[in-house]
Amino acid sequence: MKNQDIAYSILELAIVPQSATIKQTLNNSLALAKEAETLNYKRFWFAEHHNIEHIGSSATSILIGYVAENTNTIRVGSGGVMLPNHSPLIIAEQFGTLSHLYPKRIDLGIGRAPGTDQQTAQAIRSDFMKAAHSFPQEVDKIQKYFSIENKHSKVRATIAEGTDVPVYILGSSTDSAHLAAKKGLPYAFASHFAATHLFNAFKIYHEEFQPSRFLKKPYTLAGINVFVADTDEEAEQLFTTLIRMFFGVLTGAREPLQPPTEMNRELKEIMNHPSMQPFLKYSFVGSKQTVKKQIIEFVSNTGVNELIAVFTMYALEDRIKSAKFFAEVMKEINEQVKEAGR
Repeated sequence: MKNQDIAYSILELAIVPQSATIKQTLNNSLALAKEAETLNYKRFWFAEHHNIEHIGSSATSILIGYVAENTNTIRVGSGGVMLPNHSPLIIAEQFGTLSHLYPKRIDLGIGRAPGTDQQTAQAIRSDFMKAAHSFPQEVDKIQKYFSIENKHSKVRATIAEGTDVPVYILGSSTDSAHLAAKKGLPYAFASHFAATHLFNAFKIYHEEFQPSRFLKKPYTLAGINVFVADTDEEAEQLFTTLIRMFFGVLTGAREPLQPPTEMNRELKEIMNHPSMQPFLKYSFVGSKQTVKKQIIEFVSNTGVNELIAVFTMYALEDRIKSAKFFAEVMKEINEQVKEAGR
C-alpha cells in the first residue's frame, strides 16, 4: 500500500426503509452525516436518482445544503449530479451558492448517466441524449462558469465565479476514465454497484492522466458496500438487506428497504449468482478484523486514494455502528501504513 493515509467517506442514497417515511429517512441521513463528522470521515456525498419510489435522493443540492447547514467541518457534495439532466449554468449557480454559504466544504461530483429510466430522463430534459453525448463539453461549461475569467462573458454564473468547488468525474465504465485523465480531475468509480470495469478504468486513468491546475497527480475514489458488526454472523445478517435490494433491482420487484433476516440457502444462492456479482463484488462484510483484512487487500490491489462507503442497512443504529467500526478499521490501517513507512 502507498505510504499515505487512505481517506474514507460516505455515499448516501437515502433509501427508504419499510415502515419509514421520506422525512424520517432524510433525517436519518443527517444523523449519519453528523456521526461521520465526529469519526473523521472526509466527505458525505448524495447520489441523484429519479422516479424510484423508495429512494429520497432526488434534489441533490437541497440535501447537500441540509446536511452542510447542520454540520460544521465535513465536506458535503454530490456523488453525483447527473449532468445531462441539468443546465450547467443552473448547477454552477446552485453549487456556487452553496460554496458561499459553506466555504471550502462543497464538492461537485458529476456523472453522465441519468440516474433513472430513459422515459423519465426525457421528462427531466427533452434533449437528454444530446446532452449525454456532449458530456465532455457540458463539463467544460461547468468549469467555465466557475472560473474567474468568465466574468468577461455575456453568459455568466456570477455567484459561482472564483468559488472553491472542486469537480470530480464519476463513472461506472472506462469512458469516464479517459475524460477524467484528460482534464486532470479526480476520478470516482461506482464499484459499489458496477464492479466489472474498476481495474481497467483505474489503469486508463493513471496511464493517461494529464496534470492540471486542479490536480497535479491522479486521485481515485472507489465506492464500496460496507457491513461491519460485532461478529461475522451479525454482519452477514445485515448484508441480507442489500442482497434483497439488488435482487429487486434485477427482477423489477422494487420494494422499500427490508429488515435483515437469517442468511439462508436461498439468499446465498442469489448472492452467488453471476448476475449479482457486479452489484455485490466489492462488499466488505464481517467483524472489524475480517473487514480490515478485506480492505487492506482491496487497497493494495487498486492503489485507491479514498474509499467511499455505502451503508445500506435497515436500521439507523446499525448504519451508525457500522460507520463507527469502519472508521476504526481505517484508522488502524492508516496507522499501520505510517508505521511501516518509518
